Amino acid sequence: MLELFVYLLCGSILASGILAIRLGSLMAAMVSGGLASLFAAVCYVLLGAPDVAMTEASIGSGLSTLIFLYAIRRTATAKE
Repeated sequence: MLELFVYLLCGSILASGILAIRLGSLMAAMVSGGLASLFAAVCYVLLGAPDVAMTEASIGSGLSTLIFLYAIRRTATAKE
């Protein structure tokens, strides 16, 4: 049963990554990339690595997504 959840999460990571590449909006693509990182964090928890999951969730999904979204907003307003 655990393997099924891990495979489902791995498929979700791939789907989010492909969606991030295919989306036209930078904001939506960045959110999709953050979602892929969040799925990876959940996958790490299921595989028994909670320390790696906490790092991935806080830095990969949280901090880097916020920094990229801030940069996209700043460059969009500077361009206008």
